[in-house]
Amino acid sequence: MSAEKDLRRQVFDWLETEGAVAVGVSTRETLAGGPPSTDLDYVLQGAKSAISFAVPFDEGKIERYLAKKDHAGHQSDNFGTNVVVSRMAYRLASYLEEKGHPSRGTAANAVYRKDQPNGILDFKPDISHRYLAVRSGIGWFGLSGNVLTKTHGASVILGTTVTTAELEPTEPLPPEDSYCNQCKLCFASCTSGLMGKKELTTVRIGGLDFSYSKRLSYRRCDLVCGGFTGLAKSGRWSTWSPGRFPIPEKDEDFTPALREALRASAPRPEVAGGFQHPALPKGRKLNMTCGNCQLICHPEEGERKRRCQLLTESGVVIQHPDGSLEAVAPKIAEKYVSELPDDRRAMYQKL
Repeated sequence: MSAEKDLRRQVFDWLETEGAVAVGVSTRETLAGGPPSTDLDYVLQGAKSAISFAVPFDEGKIERYLAKKDHAGHQSDNFGTNVVVSRMAYRLASYLEEKGHPSRGTAANAVYRKDQPNGILDFKPDISHRYLAVRSGIGWFGLSGNVLTKTHGASVILGTTVTTAELEPTEPLPPEDSYCNQCKLCFASCTSGLMGKKELTTVRIGGLDFSYSKRLSYRRCDLVCGGFTGLAKSGRWSTWSPGRFPIPEKDEDFTPALREALRASAPRPEVAGGFQHPALPKGRKLNMTCGNCQLICHPEEGERKRRCQLLTESGVVIQHPDGSLEAVAPKIAEKYVSELPDDRRAMYQKL
C-alpha cells in the first residue's frame, strides 16, 4: 500500500472510531472550478486535500422533537453533535500535524466570512461542508439542498479538516443511487418557503454538476429558524417557535419583517438551553425551533411520511411566563395568545 493510501486509511479509521458514519476526501483538483466556499486556500494556504465526515443525531430525540413532546432533548443533542464534530475536525488536524502535515480543523457551524458586503450577516461560510461532502461521496444533495447520507438521511452534522497532506480523493456517490425521489416532504415541513418549487440551483465542482432546489432569500430561514415566528399558513401546526408574526410572500419583505420580529420578540422570557450565535445581539441566545426539512428526511420514504405526519399533527406552540414551551391544539393556542395583555401579546403577534 502506498504511503498516501495508508495515511488515508488511518484517517478513515480514526474518524470512524470517533463516530463518523461516512468519510470522504476531496482535493484541489476535484474541487476545481467550484464556488468560492470550496477554495481550500481560504482556510489553509497551500492545502491539497480536505477530509469530510458526517456524525448522526439521536433518532429517538428527533422523533420526540418533531412530535412536540420534547424540545430540550434534540436541542441538546443537536448542539452537542456540533461540538463533537468541530472537536473531531480540530483533533484530526492535530493528528495530521503530528505526522508532519500542516492542517486546519473547521467549525461545524456558525463561522462566516467577514470579507462580504454585509460581513458575517451574509452568512457565507469559511468552507462549504455541503459542497465538499457531495463531491467526496459523503452523500447526495436532496431537493432540499441538505446532504443525504445512505444510513441516516439528512439527520447528520458535517465536518471538514483541511490539510497539506496529499490524499487520494474519493468518488461522488452515483446520482442514480440517491434515495431522493422528490417527495417534497421537505417543502411541506418548511413554514418559511425557503425552497423554490420550480427552479434548481446547479453547482459545477471539479467538472461535475450537482443540483438542488433553488433557495429563495435566506432571510426566510433567519425569520423562522431564528425562532421569531413559525406558525404554518394552515394555522394547524407550528415550529417550536411560539411566534405568530406573518411570514411574507415576497423575498424583499423579509428583511423588514425580520427587523420587526427581532425587536418585538426581545422581551420574551428566556427558553432553557440555547447558545450564543455571533449574528445575534449581545445577550440574546438562539434556540432550536425548526430544522424540520433536515430532520424528516430519512432514507426510507415511509419513515419520511411518518415523521412529516408527526410534525404536522403536533399542534401549535405557546410560551408560558416562565419561558417554557408547550404544544397545544390550534384553537387553544389562538385563545391563549388572544387573551394575553397587549404588552405580552406583542412579543408573539403583530397587534
